[in-house]
Amino acid sequence: MPLLILASVVFNTLLLGLVTRRLLGVPVGWVRTILVSLTLTMAGGPLMQRLGASLGLITADDTVDPDHQLLAAGVLALIVAWGIALGLGVLVILEALVPTGTVPSLTRFLRDLPARRRRSRRYGRIVALAVKHGLGGFLSRRARSDLGDQAPRVARSLREAMTEAGVTYVKLGQMIATRPDLVGEAFARELGQLQSDVPAEPWEVVRATLVAELGRPTEEVFAHVDPEPLAAASVGQVHRATLLDGTAVVLKVQRSDAQAQVRADLDIVLRLARWLDRVTDWGRTLDVRTLAEGFATSLTEELDYRTELANTAAVAEATQVPRDGVTVRVPTAYPLLSGPRLLVMEEVQGDPVSRARDRLASMPSARRAELAQALLGSVLRQVLGSGTFHADLHAGNVFLADDGSLVLLDLGSVGRLDAAGRGGIGRLLMAVDRGDSIAATDALLEVLDRGPGLDDQRLERDVGALVSRAGHLGSTGSAGLFSELFSLVVRHGLSVPPQIAAVFRALGALEGTLRQIDPDADLVTASRATGREFAREQLTPEALRGSLEEQLARMLPLLQRLPRRVDALAESLQRGELSVGVRLLADARDRSFVTGLVQQLTMTLLAAACAIAGIMLIVSDAGPTLAPDLALYPLLGATLFLFAFVLAARALVLVFRHTVLPERGGGRT
Repeated sequence: MPLLILASVVFNTLLLGLVTRRLLGVPVGWVRTILVSLTLTMAGGPLMQRLGASLGLITADDTVDPDHQLLAAGVLALIVAWGIALGLGVLVILEALVPTGTVPSLTRFLRDLPARRRRSRRYGRIVALAVKHGLGGFLSRRARSDLGDQAPRVARSLREAMTEAGVTYVKLGQMIATRPDLVGEAFARELGQLQSDVPAEPWEVVRATLVAELGRPTEEVFAHVDPEPLAAASVGQVHRATLLDGTAVVLKVQRSDAQAQVRADLDIVLRLARWLDRVTDWGRTLDVRTLAEGFATSLTEELDYRTELANTAAVAEATQVPRDGVTVRVPTAYPLLSGPRLLVMEEVQGDPVSRARDRLASMPSARRAELAQALLGSVLRQVLGSGTFHADLHAGNVFLADDGSLVLLDLGSVGRLDAAGRGGIGRLLMAVDRGDSIAATDALLEVLDRGPGLDDQRLERDVGALVSRAGHLGSTGSAGLFSELFSLVVRHGLSVPPQIAAVFRALGALEGTLRQIDPDADLVTASRATGREFAREQLTPEALRGSLEEQLARMLPLLQRLPRRVDALAESLQRGELSVGVRLLADARDRSFVTGLVQQLTMTLLAAACAIAGIMLIVSDAGPTLAPDLALYPLLGATLFLFAFVLAARALVLVFRHTVLPERGGGRT
């Protein structure tokens, strides 16, 4: 008997669960559905018995009155239906308070419990740092996105907090600094100064990483490896070494815990970004979720040194030709000795520009100008030529070699520009060279995304003023030109695609490096000269012929079909049959939106009509009597009100689901 009762409860629970999920029309979590159904099953039996007795359908000995068996069956079915409807109401309320998917399943919760504990400690650490640096108020729903005069102070506090938070947050801040169009100039300027300062890993740990990446003892590959690192960064550190043939190389070795630490921090960054996007206005305004996802992808690639190896080869192709007697190059890499966590490259004898002031000061001014011109020309060649360029050319990443060449280091961060972007940047340089503000504005709009309410005339005037200043002022007037161009873009609400943002970031960082090489460098003149040279190359007979052949190859199918189409149009016009057909709602997404809107409206109107009719029948005193205590009209009213309740619940749950679904993640509950 107990087993029979248990089986009955399970059957009723599953049946009610299936019915409620079907009536709601959306996949509500099974756990909450079964719990609600179980509660209704346990409470439904005594409730039906009590209601049947009060209506005179069940006798004192708990049996159905023989004279009202059919009526009792109908009333009890209505009571069961109302029980299901109440379950629907509870599920709708739960869906509004705790949407399906916001709470993980039990098995997932238990499996992720250790990770959750680690995350909780890290969350606590991040929140504590935010509060320590006066940023706690920005984690609330009431945080303002427009800081006004407080922006520089908040930006400085954010930089200090990110520096203290560690490697992942330092790199996150550096990435955010490349999007002043989103975060503003104050944050971009402050976060651009982020640098991580970490102690080196012990040699025993580094040696174990070397053996694992090489697949053999280090003695079989290197004659000597210096245990003392040349430099230690957040992700890896650099050691001197000598190959068996005596070649001096450097080893870039990834930290043993870098991947685990970055993965754990990225998990927190993504979750924190989703939370900020959901609960704060400024998070939605800045689209922090998209920023975090792009950052996670970029940092994950940076953890694989094979990506840097490929970047080195790509940039090397754009730096093969000496310019003005100066060679700009990248170090020679050893792909056969490199791997995901190890990068072997030639050792460059010399000093980074940031520490070569004495050497530069002893050079003639003409030589320093040649170095600056060659470096700028090489970077612009990378941007306009291959489209793969070094995106982080601060003074520490440019080496002044002992042989007089300039060597570009640390190619873990590169930018990639497609043909359309390269063409737009090239046309911008040519327009600046000609002093043509209209062409410069058109080129700028070609590579950027227009914002809402853009004033084209005002933008053209501001671009014209910048172009005029660039054409008439010398080196002192060109200082900060790239930063001023970016400020202009932000001021007019233009959205900067990530690829173009990388170009601006690279040129902005390069500007400071060029100033250290040659304080008198005229960046405008150098950029115009390179743009002029690029234009000449594009206008050579060979280049024009190649471009023409490419355009003709793309247009040939269209040209072949054009006469037939023109002839068909002419015949239609001659017969008076030419017409233009416009299909409304041709896009499937538009049709789906309209269909959903009509269905929602229809469901709401039906629910309202049933509710009004049901209430009128329930309160009615007229009508025939079916049983001593049961009239017909109240019974019909309860049935109509049941329909209204179910339709309203279905409409509400769809409203809640459409509101929260884009922000949801994780398992269902």
